[in-house]
Amino acid sequence: MTRAPAAPPAAHPVAEAYTRLSAAFPGLQVTLWDTAPPSGDGWVCAAGLAAGGESLDTFLAWDDAQIVRDYGRRARPDVIASFALHRYAWPACLLITIPWFLHRRVPRLPVQDVSFQRELGRMAVRIGTFSCLPDDPAAALPGARVVPDEEALRAEVRAAVAQHLQPVLEGFRTRMRRGPRALWGMASDEIVEGLWYLGHLLGEEPRAVAALEQLLPGATTPYVGSAGFRELTGPRGETLATRDRASCCMFYTLRPDDTCVTCPRTADADRIKRLTAAT
Repeated sequence: MTRAPAAPPAAHPVAEAYTRLSAAFPGLQVTLWDTAPPSGDGWVCAAGLAAGGESLDTFLAWDDAQIVRDYGRRARPDVIASFALHRYAWPACLLITIPWFLHRRVPRLPVQDVSFQRELGRMAVRIGTFSCLPDDPAAALPGARVVPDEEALRAEVRAAVAQHLQPVLEGFRTRMRRGPRALWGMASDEIVEGLWYLGHLLGEEPRAVAALEQLLPGATTPYVGSAGFRELTGPRGETLATRDRASCCMFYTLRPDDTCVTCPRTADADRIKRLTAAT
């Protein structure tokens, strides 16, 4: 009797979202793992960063060397830590916000289930559970947690990001001159600016802005502030989208005259000049 070939394993319900993420932004490639995360060759587990020991020291050393190479000067230790936290948290937030934005599915990702290879721009994740809406075809699959409506799903996004980032922020806290409010302000900015950028790459920037305004309307503890979007008027009457960051990335400590366009230190006149030059 000839045995029929086994069917290939079904793709995880969030896998397609990661495929679209990587297609739009090749600088970040996301893979899923089941039994063991990748290790060695520059891989670091988020749990190692949260522990604040040798793994974090190695992670910060990469930023220290990169700052010297790119800017020709050393940065303060807290600035190095701020840069390093941004370079982890920005893609880590996308692991949660992109499946929500594209497919209304919200994976839970505790720190032990996420690994990062920064030089190659790769992340590897294991997903045990995910939240979705009642009419989602994935609602009957193992690991699905059904929530009643869109607002409940937005609450799941906020909770999933907080679950992942809280221990990471604690691991970085002793290396940074920032209190809890400033750290959660950074987390808020990473959520917003990552999805805003990917929304632009996916050709869905207005929808991304609207989604983020609903996700972070303000007063959503532990996050600080709202999504912060607003509009400016350009020299020809055109509308220019901008936002006000809840935190500062500290880049001004390296180049005082070269602030980010969304930095609270950047005046509207300078924002308009730079935004119109970019277009």
